[in-house]
Amino acid sequence: MSHTLSTTTPPAAPTRTAPALLGVSLGYFMVLLDTTALSVAEPDLARSLGSSTAGLQWVVTAYTVVFGALLLSAGAVADRYGAHRVFRAAVAVFGAGSLLCAAAPGLWTLVALRAVLGAAAAACVPASMAMITRLYPQPARRARAVAVWATVSGAALAAGPVLGGVLVALAGWRAVFVVNGPLAAAALVLVAGGAARCPSGPRRVDWAAQAGTCAALGLATDALIAFGAHAVAHGVCSALGAGAVGALVAARQRRAAAPVLDPRLLRAPGMPAMLVAGAAVGFALTGVLFVLPLLLQHTRGYGAVATGAAFLPLTVPTVVNPLLVTRRLVARYGSGSTVRAGLCLLAAAGGVTGGAMWSAAPFAVLAAGLVAAGCGVSLPLPALTTAVVTLAPPGSAGAAGGVLNAARQLGATLGVAVAGAFVSGGGLLLPGVVCALAAAGPYLARVLRGRRTPA
Repeated sequence: MSHTLSTTTPPAAPTRTAPALLGVSLGYFMVLLDTTALSVAEPDLARSLGSSTAGLQWVVTAYTVVFGALLLSAGAVADRYGAHRVFRAAVAVFGAGSLLCAAAPGLWTLVALRAVLGAAAAACVPASMAMITRLYPQPARRARAVAVWATVSGAALAAGPVLGGVLVALAGWRAVFVVNGPLAAAALVLVAGGAARCPSGPRRVDWAAQAGTCAALGLATDALIAFGAHAVAHGVCSALGAGAVGALVAARQRRAAAPVLDPRLLRAPGMPAMLVAGAAVGFALTGVLFVLPLLLQHTRGYGAVATGAAFLPLTVPTVVNPLLVTRRLVARYGSGSTVRAGLCLLAAAGGVTGGAMWSAAPFAVLAAGLVAAGCGVSLPLPALTTAVVTLAPPGSAGAAGGVLNAARQLGATLGVAVAGAFVSGGGLLLPGVVCALAAAGPYLARVLRGRRTPA
């Protein structure tokens, strides 16, 4: 019996699609859990491997650099080789790579393995959505399935720090990676059937441009980390290398028949502001996840479990708000207003959390800032997805979603590299400043355009 869907093929029975949907959701749950759980393990990891702050930054950014760069073509890879094949391979690599991370003998081995996990995560995200589209061709059922996917995977944001704290307290930082093995195995079993099988296609993938993009972002990140560590000569060399590789990639893309980044997307009215907002949200969330555990454990003496629990005011709103609040705000006020409201909340949260840590204020004050940050993250992200799909030129909605996710990961990389350079002072304030600039950017651009317009 063929599994190819058409307009005349009846939809798969719920009993066949439900396990596959759970497996797809569990795969993305694993990806997000790894990110949030690792943040709590940073101090223990640094002690175990003798790492500096710069080394810790690379453990995180090796993942986000590769993740963000490969997201630009991950959708094309899923289309070319079949989303179900790409998803299964990505989950298997992520699970096996996580177990290798747990056994890493040194810091730079761990950094290299984290880059492998970033590649697997990038392949997982667009393949997940393609599989859901295949499982649920009817728009109403698909909308419910996406809500389930978002809820199950989003629960990783809330569970990650708490679970990470417990695992670190019981067995050290390596346990954070071990837990991904069983999760990957369960996801593979659930998607083993043919219900989510997707056809392959002729779409081309520019592997050379992707490699160049990864190299340019990696060199730029290395420059930022080096400058933060006051290694100026190192930083200048890496910055020059990033510029040179970036120029080569840009020249190649101008001649490409199917460029990695469709220039029509950047020219779409309103699109640049949405991508900047996505990068700012990624900067804020990942910057806080990197800096706060170090401060809580080094300056307040929190243990791993207490540090994980301290993140609940931040993570719980990211699970609850998308379904209960954000959807209604977008329907009533529009995506743009919802995104700006989230950025303003993140700007305020940066001031509150930074001030609370600097002044050694009671945890209640810090918790208030974290609640604002959680609301600030959970308002823009769903609204940004709606906005970029709406603003995208016809036929490029999928590419627009990939560019948005890449912008978020680029922001996450910058958040760790920049905020991590100011762990002891300003590391929590910087995300607020970045979000304030992102919120004010469209207004400033209009003012400047007005001044350039002849009277």
